[in-house]
Amino acid sequence: MSSDPLLSVTDLRKSFGEHEVLRDIGFAVDSGTVTVLLGPSGSGKTTVLRSLNTLEVPDAGVVRIDEVEVDFAQARGRRDAERDFAQLRRQSAMVFQAHHLFPHRTVLENLTEGPIHAQGRPEDEVVTEARVLLEQVGLADRADAYPSQLSGGQQQRVGIARALALKPKLMLFDEPTSSLDPELVGEVLGVMKDLAAEGWTMVVVTHEIRFAQHVSDQVLFLDAGVIAERGPAAQVIGDPKEPRTRQFLQRILDPI
Repeated sequence: MSSDPLLSVTDLRKSFGEHEVLRDIGFAVDSGTVTVLLGPSGSGKTTVLRSLNTLEVPDAGVVRIDEVEVDFAQARGRRDAERDFAQLRRQSAMVFQAHHLFPHRTVLENLTEGPIHAQGRPEDEVVTEARVLLEQVGLADRADAYPSQLSGGQQQRVGIARALALKPKLMLFDEPTSSLDPELVGEVLGVMKDLAAEGWTMVVVTHEIRFAQHVSDQVLFLDAGVIAERGPAAQVIGDPKEPRTRQFLQRILDPI
């Protein structure tokens, strides 16, 4: 049995025009662990996340998920690069800030669309698994509802179930609670805590410090496109070494 991390990121770089967004980003994520990316707006957190599934294509660096590896400096400009990007993309599933559900399809259809049509899996099997997932996120009774009939928190829980339906090796979350009313945040974080307890491998961009403290195995604090501090939550959040980390946390935890 391999002891290699499930996810390995090495020397990731990304610029938008003259603006260098990521510089030499490198980290590893072991199977069954939760990694939280913290940092101010514009620090590069979401760009890191989107680079892992090639929604953003880095200028350089290497991303490996399980046995699929892409060297972006070598891949850029190659005619068959998109084939490599697609193979990497299939290793993960992403939950976005907005729900991105198909408004004209029921909750159950939202879950089954990808596995049936993109992955070619048998419909009966997919529907059975989708109903189990809806039970898992507390929405078994909403299978025939349409997204417009759900609250924001319910829609986001459907989004999580839809990502799980693809059976990814890695779950990516981009500030999944940022667009929710405060009273709905807890129901989404509760589902994510359950997933962590079940051993799903997760990389999460969030400002939910309490979630990071209780659920994460490692925290990466990004600032100005670099990882300024890393370690377990007890160290990075509880006793940060870098002044910039302390300043950020103080503003989040005590904004007045």
